[in-house]
Parts: sequence; structure tokens; C-alpha cells
Amino acid sequence: MDIECHINDRRLIATPGASLFDCADLLGVKVPTSCNKNGKCRECLVEVTEGSELLSPRAPEENHLKGQFRLACRCKITSGSGVIRCHTMRRGQMRIERHAMDLPTGNQTWKLDPAVTRDGERILLDGVEIARSSATIHGLAMDLGTTTVVVRLLNLETGEIVADASFENPQRFGGSDVMSRIHFDTHDKSKLLQRTLAGYLTHAIEEFPVDPQTIYELVVAGNSTMRDIFFRLNVHSIGQSPYRSITELEMEAGQRTTTSLSAPARQLLLPIHPKARVYGLPIISGHVGADAAACMLGVDLAHEDRLIAVMDIGTNTELILGNKDKIFAASCPAGPAFEGGAITCGMPGLPGAIEKVKICDDGSVQVEVIGDVSAQGLCGSGLVDLLSELLRTNRINQQGRFENGDEKFVLDLDSESPIHFTESDINELAQAKGANVAGLQVIFQDYGIRFDEIDVFYLAGGFGRHLNVESSKRIGLIPNVDAAKILQVGNASIEGACVALLSRTKRAELENLVKNVQHCRLEAHENFFNFFVEGCQFNPVETPVVP
Repeated sequence: MDIECHINDRRLIATPGASLFDCADLLGVKVPTSCNKNGKCRECLVEVTEGSELLSPRAPEENHLKGQFRLACRCKITSGSGVIRCHTMRRGQMRIERHAMDLPTGNQTWKLDPAVTRDGERILLDGVEIARSSATIHGLAMDLGTTTVVVRLLNLETGEIVADASFENPQRFGGSDVMSRIHFDTHDKSKLLQRTLAGYLTHAIEEFPVDPQTIYELVVAGNSTMRDIFFRLNVHSIGQSPYRSITELEMEAGQRTTTSLSAPARQLLLPIHPKARVYGLPIISGHVGADAAACMLGVDLAHEDRLIAVMDIGTNTELILGNKDKIFAASCPAGPAFEGGAITCGMPGLPGAIEKVKICDDGSVQVEVIGDVSAQGLCGSGLVDLLSELLRTNRINQQGRFENGDEKFVLDLDSESPIHFTESDINELAQAKGANVAGLQVIFQDYGIRFDEIDVFYLAGGFGRHLNVESSKRIGLIPNVDAAKILQVGNASIEGACVALLSRTKRAELENLVKNVQHCRLEAHENFFNFFVEGCQFNPVETPVVP
């Protein structure tokens, strides 16, 4: 009797008594660890998707984990036969955008003016000497998402991108959405979420082609919860009405003048220069966080005469509407569905993810898969395409129900595991879409304009960059506006973080800009529920008649 062990889609015949970490070593799969496999660092996370009954019970070091998550070094293979499938949180390079597309900041009309500068061999931070070195000086920009993390290494003397990295946020063991993370972090007094993320970030930094000691600043963009957890702040208040960061409360009490954050790198357990600074971009209000602020910097909103909208779809979807004269912003608690979470065969945009789907007249399915590998699941853009195609071919109705008595749709592909799509998956996506649509309706109604009155509609984020616009409009994920107005710009948040890293002037500009943004509180809007219910239908989104 054999046990097949599949880790990150590599396979071997496992030996009973071996740990999943041992199997990963034999397969050449690198599992993050800082404690030499003794269970202390808790970084060797794996998500077991099949065969958990063939594994040993949880060890005491795994008591913090729920669901399918295990520690590879503590989890051992028992006797029997069958298949074990699992993956690490770094199972492949996520597809990230090196450069912005169609963003005003892409022209770099601003002056290179970093906080870290050189005077001979003296390295200065805000004009104060922190080190002496003749080596090139570097900085990091990070987009810290609930589901994914993107990090860029930049040369602070030239502004050039040296390298970048991306990985799944390992904090997923604490829950897939921000409210779950808040609950976990509030009850866990050991700062385990921050320590785990710091461990993964450390591994990413150490793999960059420069000495980490030449990195003197890190700029962080992320939603309010992710940012504050990273800075080891208490996030309990963000999870309770009126949902505000402790930095907002302290600012109201006169204890601080900004919601931005600053901390020494050593305090946050990072391997960069010990006197390096970690700067957290300011948040706007509530769940409208530093990622939304970074997007505003990325699209150069402070100097925009046109009326623009920015929609960054994710676990928390950020919405920004306005120009230099008036800006509204909102955050939609969409959940992880459009990033592959809570979907039967869903996955992030990694190698093996189906990103495009077409149903042909003969019923066959054509797909495009990320990377030169077989299909393993559906990422966000693939899910949108599939929904659109099922709707176009009348396989589902506007309520998301299968016609003709079908229980699921199977993508008949040449892959080891059948990839299928169920009504429960459609329901998850419908609710995520409903939250996004309700946010769009509320922010446009409060601003007092119709969808067709905007000049530019930016679709931001890695997900937004790869969406099929017509598919998105058909299912009602984005407004039904002229496609010529829609620009898919990639990760505007990381672009904004890079601008803040490279320009003190733009950083100060953002500090002032966020104070003039009006926060639209969706849960307090009288029409939110009606908009949400309507948004769960798979219909094009038009400017509404107010209920």
C-alpha cells in the first residue's frame, strides 16, 4: 500500500513516519523556516487539500491552526494508502506587474527625492547619519494585501526597480478576511500573525540580489487591518463599530498629527539595516486604508482635473471617486471569493491557475492557464470569464442558478483533478459582487453623479489588470460604461508606495491629501441593502433609480 504525497504539484511515494517537511526536502520544495524544523517559528505552513486523514493529529505547536492548515515539520504521514495533496504559502511566483500601465505617475513628472540619501560614505535618513557605506543604497515598497503580498526593491540613488517578489499572505491561517484576522489577533497575545508575516518577508528579502544591510527604508501600503497588525498595533477597534484604527482615535484625541506610522526595522523583526525605518502610509478612515491612499498617489489624484474613479477589487475592494477638488472613498468587504478563496476549485493567480475561459458552440471549453503547467484551479479572472460564459450560453440565469437541472459545471480538461464549478461557488461570487456593486452605487450616489459622467475608470490591482472587461460588464462586476473610459492599470497601490519611497515631497502631499477625503460609510447608507441585493444579480450595472 502506497501513499502518494503531492506538494506544490511535485509527487513522491511517501514513507510512513516522515513529516511533510521531509517530503518537501526530497521533492526540492523550499518550505519557509527559521527554527530548523523544531516547531518554534511556525513558518512552515502548508494547506492540506486532500488526504488529511493520512496525517498525524495536530501537535501542540499547531493548536493555533484551523481548517486545512498544518505545520510541515510537525505533521507526519501515517500508515495506509491514498493521496495527500498540499501546498506551501510560497508555491510559486505570483504574477505581478513590474510597471504601471496608463498611470500619470508612470511618466515620473516628480523629482527623485528619497528620505534616504548619501553624502560621500555617510548614509542619511532625513538628513541624520545612520550608517557609513560605499555600497548602493536601497529601499523597499510593499503592498500588504489580505490575500497576497508584493514587495519591490528599489535603488534609491536612481529610482530603478532592482527586483521584486510576491507570495500568498501566510496570515491566512488566522482567517481569509480582515474581521477573522482581527478576532485572531485580538485573542492571540503573542503577535503570531505579525511574526509569521515577518518571517516570510525576511525570506523574500534575503533572496534579493543585494545585501539586506544596504536597505534603509521600507514603505508599507495595506488596508487598515493589515497595516496595523504589521506594526504590532491593537486592531480591536477596527473590528467594532464605527470601525476605526487606533491611529484615527489617537489623532482625534490630539495624541498624533497623522495616521501614518513609523517604526525601527528591528522592532518589526526585519533583517534590513538595524537603523532602517519602516513607514506605514496614512489611512483614510475606517477600512479605507493605506492601500487606497497609495492608489491615490499612484493615479496622481492631487493634480487631476478630470473626474476619475478607481476600483481595486480584492478581499477588501477600495473605491475612490473624484478629482483634486473633491474626493470620496469607500471600502467594500467583498471577501476572498474573487481572489480564489472560498471557491471549490479556486486559487490565487499562480502557475496552474485558469485565467481565461471560453465555452464553444459545441460545448467544449477553451482555457488559458498561467505558466507552462496543467490546470489546477480557477483564479479571479478565470472565475469572471466562466460566470460570463455560463450566463452568455444560458447555462445559468440572472439569479446564478443552473438551468436544465444541472448541479455543477465541469471543465473537461486534461488535468489530474477534475475542475468544477458549483452553485455554492456562484453564491460566494454573487455576494462578493453584491458588496462591490453596492459600494459603487453608494459612492456615486453620494457624490451626485451618474456612472457615465466619469472621464476615466481605473481598474487597479493585479486582478483588475487581467480581467476581461466585457465579461466583467456582462456579469455586473463593474459599471456598464464605455470601454474606452476603462483603463486596467495594474497594481496602483505598489506604484504609490514606490512613489512615496522615492519622493519626500509626494509623501508629504499624500499626508495632506488623505485629510481631505470624505469617507462613505456603506453600512450607514439607507439604500445599501437594496443595492446589495440588486448587485447579487448577474446583470449589467447601470446608474440606479433610487429605491
